[in-house]
Amino acid sequence: MELRLYDTLTKTTAPFRPLDPKNVRMYVCGPTVYDFAHIGNARPVIVFDVLFRLLRHLYGADHVTYVRNITDVDDKINARAARDFPNLPLNEAIRRVTEVTDRQFHEDVDALGSLRPTVEPRATEHIAEMRALIEKLIAGGFAYVAEDHVLFSPQAMNAANAVLPRYGALAKRSLDEMIAGARVDVAPYKRDPADFVLWKPSKPGEPSWPSPAGIKAEGRPGWHIECSAMAWKHLGEMFDIHGGGIDLVFPHHENELAQTCCAFHASRMANVWMHNGFLQVESEKMSKSLGNFITIRELLADWPGEVLRFNMLKTHYRSPIDWTRKGVEESAKTLDDWYRVASDAQGGKPSDTVIDALSDDLNTPQMIAALHGLRNAASSGSEAERGQFAASLRLIGLLSESLAQWDGRKRQASNIDPELILRLISDRTAARARKDFRESDRIRDELAAMGIVLKDGKDAEGKPVTTWEVAR
Repeated sequence: MELRLYDTLTKTTAPFRPLDPKNVRMYVCGPTVYDFAHIGNARPVIVFDVLFRLLRHLYGADHVTYVRNITDVDDKINARAARDFPNLPLNEAIRRVTEVTDRQFHEDVDALGSLRPTVEPRATEHIAEMRALIEKLIAGGFAYVAEDHVLFSPQAMNAANAVLPRYGALAKRSLDEMIAGARVDVAPYKRDPADFVLWKPSKPGEPSWPSPAGIKAEGRPGWHIECSAMAWKHLGEMFDIHGGGIDLVFPHHENELAQTCCAFHASRMANVWMHNGFLQVESEKMSKSLGNFITIRELLADWPGEVLRFNMLKTHYRSPIDWTRKGVEESAKTLDDWYRVASDAQGGKPSDTVIDALSDDLNTPQMIAALHGLRNAASSGSEAERGQFAASLRLIGLLSESLAQWDGRKRQASNIDPELILRLISDRTAARARKDFRESDRIRDELAAMGIVLKDGKDAEGKPVTTWEVAR
């Protein structure tokens, strides 16, 4: 079966035709590095990692370029930096925050079995490209300068007599509908409520760079221009696939598409726009107020990363997913069985039934049904059938460990007692408060012997807080 993908822009599933089969190019919006990534953040990481693996299988590993950016300039990062490092200059504090949270993100997604992208550009390293795009947009009449801001005009885009798409085509909404449904910044310097920021002046102490368009005050980029610039730098004016979560369709991806198409007078930015569905936890929207906000790091303390990965793939990427403990437990049991059947099998090629399922717009439920059939054949069949089953699992990022490693990881997770850990952390916090550092160190050593690493920080009110994770 040829690869077919669903395009959010056209709302159709069609055969995938790369612009250049020798260089298939994909861009996926990555994390804003200010805190631990949550399980909802894991979904696009896993979904597009599977697509990356499939493209490498179909076109060759050397013929696929996967770019996933890192947003390291953002108001949330600034706030976290000011909170955690109040005695440092803001720029230094921001660097401290992004270094730590970037490392945490990579540790977590590595544990989920995801390959590193070909390129992981950071926003702060692409200011020159952002300025160049902004200058193009101003020269084309699609952006204007007002009170040291540069703003993009969707009205100008829609009025242009060119090959440009209509603003709102991706979200399938009119300009009025988008204004009504969005949190639009009201500012007297805007020509129209729908106009959005490409560049803005920095406040005292915030990160800043020389501004485009002759603006004397230093400033910083808007969110949307960052991804347009990084995609252009590493993939060109037009590329094959742009991915991300469904929540990014508007305004982020709509604005990306508008900026890039207007800058290069093109009808498309990406040939295919792909978006994964929302994630909820135990049938409720995930939120801190409901107490069901779960980080990847917390789940990895209880389960091997492959269990989380497999559990995510049981639902088709475009459908909403309900993340439940029961579902994770079932996934763990399935992988226990598959490891015992195929962990030591070598050689073989992935089954055509698995490739065909993935080629049908990443139909992972169909893929898993095919894997169950392969498992049954492998358990009572030849070494060739075991090899094919193992190769099919490795294609999608599973079966990366030996059976002994797998069983050891499962035992480690099952021996963890979260209540005991929290009680010991509470005792250590009390010891630190009374300056009994000998007792504090003793408790830390006791937890370390249990395979638990502590990390001290501060909460939103500046009070000391300690988090924990399983040592790797």
